[in-house]
Amino acid sequence: MSLNVDSADVAFTFKGGMLPMTVMELSSADPEHIRRQLAGKLSQSPAFFQHTPVVLSVEKLDEPHLSLERICAVCRDHKLLPVAVRGGTEPVRQSAWALGLGWFAPVDESRAQMLKSVNSESTASEKGAPVAVINDGEPAEAAEIAGAETTRLYRGTVRSGQQVSASGGDLVVIGAVNAGAEVLAAGSIHVYGALRGRALAGIHGNTQAGIYCRELAAELLSVAGNYKRLEDIDSQLLGAPAEVHFTQEQLEIKPLN
Repeated sequence: MSLNVDSADVAFTFKGGMLPMTVMELSSADPEHIRRQLAGKLSQSPAFFQHTPVVLSVEKLDEPHLSLERICAVCRDHKLLPVAVRGGTEPVRQSAWALGLGWFAPVDESRAQMLKSVNSESTASEKGAPVAVINDGEPAEAAEIAGAETTRLYRGTVRSGQQVSASGGDLVVIGAVNAGAEVLAAGSIHVYGALRGRALAGIHGNTQAGIYCRELAAELLSVAGNYKRLEDIDSQLLGAPAEVHFTQEQLEIKPLN
């Protein structure tokens, strides 16, 4: 008797994923205070945030109990979709689960786990970090395997609607990133061409990551969850080589010399 299951009978499969996520870092637990500032923020670019999934970070709050239900209601009133909470006390975690939200450990705790993982591979890294070379048009299976390497090298244009990621380190793109495309990396992102799409570096919280490109025209830039949209970028920097870093609690964009 065969124990194999016909693929047509499989309802779903679990796969590890790496999706860009907007983090809403709360510095106030007052829902009305949040409502007022959120209304002003979203009025500047309502379409950009519409139906955007967000993670509510409560790490800066010294509140044993939060009115998560009211805060979530405020977000939904403004078309934001809370999907998880990061940080907080045990009651906060229980409240998140009761509301059907996920929960993430605080950034410091997550970084400690990452450092432990990185240190366990230090010997291999000292011998020379492997570089994954992925040419445009390769099968998705090959891309997923290469994405696990320390550095990923992608040759070709990242086209609109396409996502290229490096979950274990830096991403190097020998080509352009078109509008509507997305590049993500645990480390830094280097684009040897025009960057017109979305670039998210340090996606696991690495504030030392950076973004480097030969022609800046990005729809969105993000380092460790801190982002700027195209309209927030100094027009004098557009169309020229640029580098992006997270310094003094904000993104710094300057010419790449």
